[in-house]
Amino acid sequence: MNQYNQPLGGNEMPRFAGPATMFRLPAQAGVEGLDIAIVGVPLDIGTSNRSGSRFGPRQVRAESVLMRPYGMATGAAPFDSFQIADIGDVALNTFNLAESMGVIQKFFEKTTLRGAKTVPVGGDHTITLPILRALAKNHGPMALVHVDAHADINDTMFGERIAHGTIFRRALEEGLVSGDKMTQIGLRATGYSAEDFDWSRKQGVRVVQAEECWYKSLVPLMTEVRARVGADTPTYLSFDIDGLDPSAAPGTGTPEPGGLTSTQGIEIIRGMYGTNLIGADLVEVAPPYDTSGNTSLLAANLIFEMLCSFPGCKRR
Repeated sequence: MNQYNQPLGGNEMPRFAGPATMFRLPAQAGVEGLDIAIVGVPLDIGTSNRSGSRFGPRQVRAESVLMRPYGMATGAAPFDSFQIADIGDVALNTFNLAESMGVIQKFFEKTTLRGAKTVPVGGDHTITLPILRALAKNHGPMALVHVDAHADINDTMFGERIAHGTIFRRALEEGLVSGDKMTQIGLRATGYSAEDFDWSRKQGVRVVQAEECWYKSLVPLMTEVRARVGADTPTYLSFDIDGLDPSAAPGTGTPEPGGLTSTQGIEIIRGMYGTNLIGADLVEVAPPYDTSGNTSLLAANLIFEMLCSFPGCKRR
């Protein structure tokens, strides 16, 4: 008998029925006994354009019923490799962003202390900053792979130092992330000045603009990223769904044309295998703009690939 939790199969219960958890995995209240915990962080009061990503975790869970337990191309079997469960959502204060930052940080400090890795599902990108703060207390400065249309390195937004467009400036300033081990992939479109991307470069970050990715496989890029990160450095992956082109992922708050393809998004995540991945998030899915459900379905597939990329995931 398998010692690990398994997703409920489509031949055991119709996919439109059964538990409303991620991948129809068992739900539990805490991280005890888990290797990896999937957790919703339904915050969108840090966003600057279209709200709605507070509904992201629920809708991604709903679309995840179409997922099956094995990666047919990679042979990856995460549910035969790790004890994984859906531990529900962080209980935020939806009227107070500053307080919610503290709530999120304390939540992830507890999960880290108890030995579980996490895959947070947003919610807007503001959630990544308190998560990095929590992880840095245990791991120190981390390597970071950041997929996004935007660099998120504004100093302030409307005078505020914490918002979804400021988080990686704060992370670099606070020493949560090592600039020389950070890569940003998919940045594009219009800005206010060259500093919108160049500030990152001045911190030693490898900035891969979307144009550098057009019409090609990103397998060679990820070989470069793994060499930059190294096999032992604690590494975090933060994946903003708007890093992908709106033709692939329209359901997001700040879409930008000319983005990555869904295939390239999968290549990036698969390319994380071989790093010391300690956590990965998927953010900015906004279901009100996702009328077909395809953005949430793609997000669920990307989260599956994240599970496959953690160290120790068995490959058949």
